[in-house]
Amino acid sequence: MRRYLTAYLKQIEDLLGRTLPSDFDYDALIDRHLNKIQFMQHERLVHFLVTMLFALGMFIVMGVFLITETLLLLPLLLLILVLLVPYIMHYYFLENSVQKMYRLYDEMLARRAEQEKAFERLHKQQIAEMKLTQAEQSEQKETMPT
Repeated sequence: MRRYLTAYLKQIEDLLGRTLPSDFDYDALIDRHLNKIQFMQHERLVHFLVTMLFALGMFIVMGVFLITETLLLLPLLLLILVLLVPYIMHYYFLENSVQKMYRLYDEMLARRAEQEKAFERLHKQQIAEMKLTQAEQSEQKETMPT
């Protein structure tokens, strides 16, 4: 999962780092990205629950060990701790990656808004040019001898 998510984030960062064509389909990119965010949020939630269960288990075993002083619980406590540390590290990676995905989503929205403004300016300019051309044609017709 780590390689998959890292590769995806790199792909999106590379894409947004380039100059994209003016007619680039940001809506499709945003839809795809939102889908990935949903998958990663689910993955993050599952890993959060597993991490919390392991932490809870560790505290329960530690509490029982401290109360009963049974040395047979030490290997179990060590095993849980050995598994808990990688889970915490992986959850940390997932959390930071999802936060990065949110920032990339915001950048995509900003770029789409810029694109829409540029299209709107171009459309207004084209309308103004058409009106000017029509006005010039009307003037020519009025000045033409009949």
